[in-house]
Amino acid sequence: MRAAEVSGRRVLVRADLNVPLEGGRVADDTRIRAALPTLELLRDRAAAAVTVCSHLGRPEGPDPAYSMKPVGERLRELFDGELTVLENTRFDPGETKNDPDFARRLAEGQDLFVQDAFGSVHRAHASTVGVAELLPAYAGLLLERELAELGKLLGEVDRPFVLVSGGAKVDDKLGVLRKLGGRADSVLVGGKMAEELRGTGADPLGFPVELPVDVVAASEFDENAEARVVPYDGVPDGWLGLDIGPETRGRFAGLIAPARTIFWNGPMGVFEWPRFAEGTKAVAEAVAHSDAYSVVGGADSIRALGELGLLDRVSWASTGGGAALELLEGRELPGVAAIPEE
Repeated sequence: MRAAEVSGRRVLVRADLNVPLEGGRVADDTRIRAALPTLELLRDRAAAAVTVCSHLGRPEGPDPAYSMKPVGERLRELFDGELTVLENTRFDPGETKNDPDFARRLAEGQDLFVQDAFGSVHRAHASTVGVAELLPAYAGLLLERELAELGKLLGEVDRPFVLVSGGAKVDDKLGVLRKLGGRADSVLVGGKMAEELRGTGADPLGFPVELPVDVVAASEFDENAEARVVPYDGVPDGWLGLDIGPETRGRFAGLIAPARTIFWNGPMGVFEWPRFAEGTKAVAEAVAHSDAYSVVGGADSIRALGELGLLDRVSWASTGGGAALELLEGRELPGVAAIPEE
């Protein structure tokens, strides 16, 4: 984008403003703040008009609960300048189908397009790919930075290299684990992912991983359920493992501490509930206090760092969950492929 002539021109920016809402207000404005540098550069370079578009949630057509109005209000509070925020792109069924007609409506009246929604470039939608095929297209500052920071993990890295993976949906992360895990010195797996790996009865990765040795088990999936620490293979029938236990926390922190490169994606348990958040907290603090080049991805991991006041203690906090995983897996990102090389 730095090479684009924007003075006096009308610019459409695809930003990632998919933020959580609570009570009709933005609950976490991290992604909104991440969009500001590109918008400020366009303002400073005297763009004639700036229009911002984004999706919000997964509505099935127009839905007031997913309106961009509170997001636009928060953006205008943070941005010193004039801009227009369009309504949720997913209110139109043509968005997810990459419909040419919807893409043309988005592009109408615009002179150029800036793609800055890293969290959405793994999807071939009208606002990520279709518009880029109709207007001169450029990568925004956030997209450029995401590609550069995550790309460092794919080349030669300082060692020890530690990969930490958690959360659920192990199938979504197997590709990254296979791609990066074989190059890592230690692979630490917690959360639901650990259960699924153990439950396969086989080795889906082809290299050793560190799994929990103890867990905080609960009698039911409830914030106030009866809970106790048990060995990983000693969870009572009908109970659930909702966090890694204290011995595992110590082991994971001990492996993270000497690392020189870290990639962390996914919580160690149900961190939204304080009684089951200690494992995620231990990993977050170990990553933040290390001297490593540290990259953290995934909304839950970023949220945990933010709640602990540790976001500025990691080298890069990625705004993209699925996009980051697909990039690190080596897949082509349609929204990036649609932008000509400058």
